[in-house]
Amino acid sequence: MNSAPATMQTTSDINATQLIERMGRDARAAARILATIPTEQKNAALRAAAAAIDAAVEQLLAANEQDVAFARNKGVPEAMLDRLILTPERIKAVADAVRDIAELPDPVGKVMTSWEQPNGLKFKRVRVPLGVIGIVFESRPNVTADAGALCLKSGNAVILRCGSESLNSATVLANCLRKACADNGLPEAAIQLVPTRDREAVGAMLSRPDLIDVLIPRGGKSLIQRVMGGQVPVLAHLDGLCHVYVDGEADLDMAEQVVVNAKMRRTSVCGSAETLLVDSKIADTALARLIPALQTAGCAIRGDAAAQAINDLVTPATEEDWHTEYLAPVISVKVVDGVDAAIEHINHYGSHHTDSIITRNAATAERFLNRIDSAIVLYNASTQYADGGEFGFGAEIGIATGRLHARGPVGVEQLTTFKYQVQGNGQTRP
Repeated sequence: MNSAPATMQTTSDINATQLIERMGRDARAAARILATIPTEQKNAALRAAAAAIDAAVEQLLAANEQDVAFARNKGVPEAMLDRLILTPERIKAVADAVRDIAELPDPVGKVMTSWEQPNGLKFKRVRVPLGVIGIVFESRPNVTADAGALCLKSGNAVILRCGSESLNSATVLANCLRKACADNGLPEAAIQLVPTRDREAVGAMLSRPDLIDVLIPRGGKSLIQRVMGGQVPVLAHLDGLCHVYVDGEADLDMAEQVVVNAKMRRTSVCGSAETLLVDSKIADTALARLIPALQTAGCAIRGDAAAQAINDLVTPATEEDWHTEYLAPVISVKVVDGVDAAIEHINHYGSHHTDSIITRNAATAERFLNRIDSAIVLYNASTQYADGGEFGFGAEIGIATGRLHARGPVGVEQLTTFKYQVQGNGQTRP
């Protein structure tokens, strides 16, 4: 293992296929080492990485300023700019998340279950790393640190490919993690950032199942669709078309507080509510409160005829609005006939990400929780809790919306698989 300080330089004059092959082979070698590294050695590297991020605030701010300028010149939408921008407070949160991951239990080597057969064979199902993980993400530089730290803690090597807008910020963060690995006796190739804006690098990653065990895309629909069309298995993070349903037996004080938070706390995150559904039994009273509260918070509202009748500032919603993840201070509003109609709407239009019900009726809540086909379903709480840190995972790589391997926030445990260890005393099969 190389213990020299780790740095990565960006370049455009590079063959993407050769680059990914080299990085993949380095990652494969690193993964074999990481699979058996002691927990405390991984934790020491993570604590050192957090300290390095704390010490790199000025460097990160300068790099991020370049990224923001590059993004503005490209005409990047405001929602993506909000995800891209780093502040001293956000950088501190990034470092704190890495520290939190260091304190999490190590899933590697954990015995999930064990049993003995009548013939005396003893079986154990044991957690092991996935191996080499490729992560393709768009404009959030913090994903570099979150993903790198989660993969390291779970014993995986990772190849990170950030969006072109965040390359400078991501490079500084990746260098902090790589140096921490090197200084603590871990392979630098445990965490690698693809050092080019060349889009061909993504294509090269998609075509190497021999070098990358699983790909995790985090971004818009076009990115997800491209990655899912490759040869490498995918753990998909899809769009967050999230709903809040205000039931006929809701506490309206609670509903107002939750709805405004779910939409407006941060409109650019995947857990931001995009559609508000209200039971027709209380629509007049509820919308008379909820619509002005959202408007006061700066939210534009597109609604059905019932919502428009409540407030002249509500513009007509189209069929497309029910399919739209705005990632902006805009929400669509619809009046529905009870919880079953709300469930039908969400399961039809939603992205199976995060949905919430506000109600005093526990039986209605249970019906909603059981019948909504989403990775995260909440009861009397904001959809903005769709976050690995809020689940106690330290951080997350994304919110998996599929049904295989992992669902919901992807943390250290979700970045492992298992194998069977079988002990005998000379048994042979008849």
